[in-house]
Amino acid sequence: MGMHYASLADVREHMSAELKGDQAAGKLFVSNRLTPLGGQQWPGLLLDAVEQHDDDWLAAQLRANRLIITQEQRRKPSGGFTMAAVPATAPDTLAEGEFNRFYIRGVCLQAIKIGRPMVEVYRAKAVAAPRAESTAKVGTQISPERLLADLRQNLGIDTALGLPAGPNSGLSVKL
Repeated sequence: MGMHYASLADVREHMSAELKGDQAAGKLFVSNRLTPLGGQQWPGLLLDAVEQHDDDWLAAQLRANRLIITQEQRRKPSGGFTMAAVPATAPDTLAEGEFNRFYIRGVCLQAIKIGRPMVEVYRAKAVAAPRAESTAKVGTQISPERLLADLRQNLGIDTALGLPAGPNSGLSVKL
C-alpha cells in the first residue's frame, strides 16, 4: 500500500511541471533496475501517475508490464561480482520514492505560491519498524525554498537535507 499524500489534489500541476522540466533538461532519474523497455516507458508512466494516479498505480504498472529487471550484478565482499535477485518490492520502492520526490517538490512550490514559510515533515505511510532517524524528523519544519532546491539538485539520490529520508522511510511533507 502506497503513501497518503495530504495535499495531492492541490499540487498535481506543480508536480507535472517539475517532472516535465526535469525531462526537458535531460535530468529525469531513470533507475538502473528498469528493463530497457521500462526505461523507455518510465517518463510517460511517471507523468500519468503524477497527473492522474498515485504511487500504487505506478508500481502496479511496473509490475504488470514486467518493467523491472529480475536480477542485478552485485559486488562481493571478497572481491568480484555475483548475480543477485532484485527484491520483489523493487517496483513499490521505485514508484513510491520517485512519486514522493515530485510530490514534495509540488508541496514546496505550493507553499511558496501561497506564502507559507515552512512545510512540515509527516509520516505518510505506516511502517512496521520505523528508523529512529526517520521518526526524529516527524514534525520538523523546513523551508520550502531550501527543500525544493535540494530535491532539484539531488535527483534519485539522497538529499543533503535528508528528505525524503531514504527508501521506504514513509516520510513526506505537508503544508
